[in-house]
Amino acid sequence: MGLIIKLVLGIVAGTLIGLYLPDWVSQLLITFKAIFGQLLFFTIPLLILFFITSGIAGLPQNSGKLLSRTLGIAYLSTIIAGILAYVVASLVVPMLTAATKTAANAQESTLQPFLTIDMPPVFGVMTALVLAFIFGLGIASTRAEQLKQFSDQGRDIIELLLGKVIIPLLPFYIAGVFAQMAAAGTVFSTLQTFGIILLLAVALHWIYIISMFSIAGVKAGVSPVKLIKNMLPAYFTALGTMSSAATIPVTLRSVKENDVNDDVANFAVPLCATVHLAGSTITIVSCTIAVMFLHSSLAIPSFFTILPFILMLGVVMLAAPGVPGGAVMSAVGLLGSMLGFGETAIALMIALYMAQDSFGTACNVTGDGAIALLVNEASKPK
Repeated sequence: MGLIIKLVLGIVAGTLIGLYLPDWVSQLLITFKAIFGQLLFFTIPLLILFFITSGIAGLPQNSGKLLSRTLGIAYLSTIIAGILAYVVASLVVPMLTAATKTAANAQESTLQPFLTIDMPPVFGVMTALVLAFIFGLGIASTRAEQLKQFSDQGRDIIELLLGKVIIPLLPFYIAGVFAQMAAAGTVFSTLQTFGIILLLAVALHWIYIISMFSIAGVKAGVSPVKLIKNMLPAYFTALGTMSSAATIPVTLRSVKENDVNDDVANFAVPLCATVHLAGSTITIVSCTIAVMFLHSSLAIPSFFTILPFILMLGVVMLAAPGVPGGAVMSAVGLLGSMLGFGETAIALMIALYMAQDSFGTACNVTGDGAIALLVNEASKPK
């Protein structure tokens, strides 16, 4: 929650600096934004390579039907959540004032960074994704312990970079974005759209949670209200931790209170903490539609344009790091390569996502309880 407060302070500080302080102060922030953005885009392919490789290689061995069933339900849940978010957001967002269409075009500002440093990534996002699957599946099949150790250590290094450098500096990055928008005169209409999208995302989270537990309740023959009530401790814990992994102990206890078999719960909950990100997908897709609406250079995509993005999103977020904002960091590459997002659009996405990351994580965690119930019912002898 402290990170959210810092991000809000970054938005406020950047706006005030852009509106009231001399241009050179804004340019300092914009210079930092440019250099930090290069570091961010350099890191994303490495994040995808190491985290997905480590995640696939670390999947439980000899789990058979239980593994395939849990992965299948989790992935399907994530995709359905993304489609729901697209349908609702594409209907609601265009109802916003038409004047906000150019709100995020901060690049029109005459203020430019004092200097830029080019940091081209070692390889592209799709190359990283293909390599991750080749090595992940290869390590799982051959049990290559040295490669497994290398991928795990690479993951730990990138996670350390995220936790110690990138995440702590995000408020300054966001401040630079909003200073640039304030100088361009587009900041207030952008903030108005922010508020609407954040409320929409949280509402969609709860619609999805209720839908999932309604289905699970019908399968288990238990009231969905009772099931959701038992999951509330996990929901509120996730609001504070902003991490599905850190919430696992509480999620396990809540799931077992819903009479899920211990073996199923002990298997499904830790697995879903890394592969089920329905809440994060709802937020990313909703924010994507909002940012594309704000930019005159980006058009709201058709369903058949956004569907491949949603399908890939469910894959790249596999084993998203247990640090705040891991899901959106994993998605940054897809936003650029598949939807044409530039640096300013991606910075807005990060700001929007991080402002409600705790709610998306809470939706993920609560949904894990519904998946555990569905897997539990499917595993019972006929």
